[in-house]
Amino acid sequence: MKRKAAIGLVVVALSALLSGADAQVSAGQTSPDEQSLSPSIGNNNQKIQAYVKPLLSHVRHRKAEVMAEMMGLNAADAAKFWPIYNEYDSALDKLSDLELANIAEYSRTYTQMTNEKADELIQSAMADRRQQSELLEKYYDRVKAQLGAITAARFVQVEDQLLLVINLQIDSSLPIVGQTNANPANKVEDEEEQ
Repeated sequence: MKRKAAIGLVVVALSALLSGADAQVSAGQTSPDEQSLSPSIGNNNQKIQAYVKPLLSHVRHRKAEVMAEMMGLNAADAAKFWPIYNEYDSALDKLSDLELANIAEYSRTYTQMTNEKADELIQSAMADRRQQSELLEKYYDRVKAQLGAITAARFVQVEDQLLLVINLQIDSSLPIVGQTNANPANKVEDEEEQ
């Protein structure tokens, strides 16, 4: 029963996280069409900055709140956990900057995508995810050393769920490579090249 309650809490928290992030971005000066990361309208790098940075900022704040709720630590354990978590989160921010740079490059080159550029961008994205995974593994070990494997496992589970939601939110904003909305003939040409 506790597991179902915890899963329900994560689902509710993640829903609130996404709703709050979308509301914060929507409260900005741009219209929903301008917030879209579609490559066919406006300056893509500016749109990425206008969408992703506020989203990440808001989500990071909410992520810590969800983490605190899900970890359910007593004062002594919290005193051990939060310095480790804050160090982890700071390192994660640096990796997020690399991911954001890759997204900006994707947006910049989307309309003239080549096989080589697509491969470069995907290799970079996969490397970013590997680094993120390695970072989480490193901090799992640190939390485990201070608080035990059960608490460390809870940290990894919650963090992994939150990162998946954040990545889904960002990834779902990006157009799929090779798909163009402007001209259906482009799709036929792309298929003929394959």
